[in-house]
Amino acid sequence: MVEAFCATWKLVDSQNFDDYMKALGVGFATRQVGNVTKPTVAISQDGDKVVIKTMSTFRNTETSSKLGEEFDETTPDDRHVKSTFTLEGDKLVQVQKWDGKETRFVREIKDGKMVMTLTYQGVQAVRTYEKA
Repeated sequence: MVEAFCATWKLVDSQNFDDYMKALGVGFATRQVGNVTKPTVAISQDGDKVVIKTMSTFRNTETSSKLGEEFDETTPDDRHVKSTFTLEGDKLVQVQKWDGKETRFVREIKDGKMVMTLTYQGVQAVRTYEKA
């Protein structure tokens, strides 16, 4: 089912992302950059691993892991987290855990677009991507 997400995606819309970053404790300067950056996300499979590359003028990141397997990740705002990818129905879910905290990214395909809902402590942001 991960195949549905395998493409290169360009951010076209972002709702409530500043409030989400604020809730995470992201500093003002980093939030300013995060709010204007329009990343490109390339999702692919490498054998039984999901590979997600995020490219922007601010920073490039790459994560790679088997579904259900926890891995160490450093986020673009420099949090060191334990991350896990799972499939929940037709949704690709990523959970990041650190210092007793947890945030969820739920990616789903809607009308040919990838919609990513980010949730942390009741604060939700929605970022919409179109195929590049």
